Amino acid sequence: MPPPAAERLLPFLTWPRQWAKHGIRGDLLAGLTVALVLIPQSLAYAQLGSLPPYVGLYAALLPALVGALFGSCGQLSTGPVALTALLSGASLLPLAKPDTPEFLALAVLLALLSGLIQLLLGLLRLGWLLNLMSHPVLMGFINAAALVICLSQLPPLLGISMPNEGQLLSDLAHAFGHGIDPASTAFGLTALAALFLIRHFTPALPGVLIVVALATVASAATGFAAAGGAVVGEIPHGLPQLQRPAISVDHIAMLLPTAFVIALVSFMEAASSAKLISGKTRQPWDQNQELIGQGLAKLAAAFSGAMPVSASFSRSALNYASGARTGLSNLVTVGMVLLTLLYFTPLLWHLPKPVLAAIILQAVANLLDFKALRRAWHASRDDGLAATLTFVATLAFAPNIQTGILTGLMLSLALMVYRSMSPRVALLGLHPDGTYRDLERFGLPHPAPYLVILRFDSPLTFVTAATFEDAMLRAARAQPEVKTVLVSGAGINDIDATGLHVIAGLIERFRAQGQSLAFCGLKKQVIDAMERDGLWLRLNGHAAYRTEAHALTHLLESPA
Repeated sequence: MPPPAAERLLPFLTWPRQWAKHGIRGDLLAGLTVALVLIPQSLAYAQLGSLPPYVGLYAALLPALVGALFGSCGQLSTGPVALTALLSGASLLPLAKPDTPEFLALAVLLALLSGLIQLLLGLLRLGWLLNLMSHPVLMGFINAAALVICLSQLPPLLGISMPNEGQLLSDLAHAFGHGIDPASTAFGLTALAALFLIRHFTPALPGVLIVVALATVASAATGFAAAGGAVVGEIPHGLPQLQRPAISVDHIAMLLPTAFVIALVSFMEAASSAKLISGKTRQPWDQNQELIGQGLAKLAAAFSGAMPVSASFSRSALNYASGARTGLSNLVTVGMVLLTLLYFTPLLWHLPKPVLAAIILQAVANLLDFKALRRAWHASRDDGLAATLTFVATLAFAPNIQTGILTGLMLSLALMVYRSMSPRVALLGLHPDGTYRDLERFGLPHPAPYLVILRFDSPLTFVTAATFEDAMLRAARAQPEVKTVLVSGAGINDIDATGLHVIAGLIERFRAQGQSLAFCGLKKQVIDAMERDGLWLRLNGHAAYRTEAHALTHLLESPA
């Protein structure tokens, strides 16, 4: 039974039923647990996006609240994430200098545009469009993007200033030509080692919070900032002011492709988390409602002066594993972020930026999965090619990685069309098991000297009509005395005007050659289209056979 309309539009109305069943203790504990990870990650991901650290905290406040209220999966943890942060920062570097009001204004506009795209797709129930990106393309992009993130964080980890000339490898080479800062390197590498050790030996402990706290204390005690070390510095006290984003037609035109990529990639990440969690909880998940929730979260980010946000795979998994059953857990997390902005920001002044780089590296290392590329090659050559070229293009265009995924998306769609234009076609013979199977593969004879059976495993549309016509003409010449070509049409699940036109032409051509055309196993939607076109009557009753055996019973008695 579908949920009432009010619950579909306002998913948080379903929370009380979950509280009655599971209680709220799990949500409360999960919210606190996620907050201990989200707050330091927010600062780090803002740095990854070349934005001031406080922007990350703003992105973890109102957007997280809106995403929890209007998303269909309450366990998703919305806020700053690595891929979205990198996409945002990389796309804005050619347009403005980091740490300037213009750069922040463009990031806010990017949040607005990507949010509007997701909201529009959700309202129009067009979430299926985002499924056009294949899994191999996505994995190729994620692996390359994770490598780009890791490489881009090496300079801040080691205290090196890196130029932003638009070519990652050359920028890195230039940065390392100036040497490393010993104090920054010590903080960065020590924090990175501590994060991996805590995760390996005591995963139950809040490793990120422990490392941030100890590093901040050590930084203040040793005078790291006074010696020239990079620290978070002053974070504006209080809450973000709600205001309308600055809108420029020129900037919209420049940012729209990146906004589309962010809308696509961020939702793929959210969808992966939601599918996994809903499968475990057996709670319904609506991709269109989740698009609305994620779109509204991005709009909330835009109106609160924050960066584009998304649902984090790692934090969502942590949220669920910690006992979350509804979006109440996210409200608790938002409450902790609120307290941090109101009372605890002065404690973050001495937090070293190399530690933020270590946090990013530790989180992004989980995204690397090169075995996925190998699995794509094992599945098919086309999938392997799409994954590999996406991977290479993303690295080649870095830091403008949005170009890489657009390349992969276009290649994936082109390969899909190419495969659609070359469907499987087979001539059939009677197999010893009583079924009609590919006679070339199994070494079978034709069912009769003057009859050929052709199986077409594809919709018959303008994309495949030429292939169908060529296959039919070859079938008509497959034996010296062919009088009838029987089409096994169980695989034809759709037909358009081009397909109907080709069949009509074949009927006339076969008739002029003293041959005829018959069909078996046609689906209702194909029969309906033939009847509307008048083609059904022209086939003289030789299209209503249900199986090959049924057709042969009649056709061999009296050839059509």
